[in-house]
Amino acid sequence: MTAGTETGGVTGTMDKDYNLIWFVESCLSNSLRLETYAQDAERAGDQELVEFFRKAQTESRKGAELGKQLLLTRMSG
Repeated sequence: MTAGTETGGVTGTMDKDYNLIWFVESCLSNSLRLETYAQDAERAGDQELVEFFRKAQTESRKGAELGKQLLLTRMSG
């Protein structure tokens, strides 16, 4: 069985649910990584890059929040 055909038999979690969990984790992880990138840009004095990474970080946080809300709705329903 390949990753492309997994439908929950191996993980115990249906692909669509796993994908949502993965998405939230990826957004949160990305937000942490972008903090490092923004700090690096700050140390280098590149304000344009700092702003770019902060905007991207904000979007990652939004994605995580939307995903968490959807998870909460699905888990409580």
